[in-house]
Amino acid sequence: MKYIEVDDELYRFIAGKTERIGESASDILRRLLGLASLTVHAEDTPETVSHPGMETSYTPNSLPPITESINFEQLYTANVLEAQKGAVGRFLFVLEALYQQMPQQFEKVLQVQGRDRLYFATSKAALLAASKSANPKEIGNSGYWVTTNNNTGKKHAILLEALEKLGCNETRAHTIADEVLPLA
Repeated sequence: MKYIEVDDELYRFIAGKTERIGESASDILRRLLGLASLTVHAEDTPETVSHPGMETSYTPNSLPPITESINFEQLYTANVLEAQKGAVGRFLFVLEALYQQMPQQFEKVLQVQGRDRLYFATSKAALLAASKSANPKEIGNSGYWVTTNNNTGKKHAILLEALEKLGCNETRAHTIADEVLPLA
């Protein structure tokens, strides 16, 4: 399989044309271009998304189904989490899973802020205005953005606070954050 880089706008367009969970970028493009589908499906070989300029990748759309209320037990499975590359990939993956589980309540993560830092926003520009070195990444296709240039310990703290804002009890939030972003 060959890999190509696409800009963020094109990536969002392709991802926005997803019709089923786990559908790969190749499957989406084949469908849009009217080309025959290959017999291998995304469930068999998940497509990994690489973010240009970073050592990070994560597998979007391989998330648990959306439920009425968040089910923290289904947020991730070890094998899917292990497939994510690096701390940023795991961080983005779990944030996307949270958004998929509870899109209406996800705006609560906007309350997660540092004393002088903005960690979440609804635009890349807002994060860059708060910090030129924020390295903002969109959380899936949610319309929410997160700062990714923090060290793993800070990402752990941000994830922990986001989980608690979304209703996860403190003990379970610590367990999830420790698995996703282990501290040393």
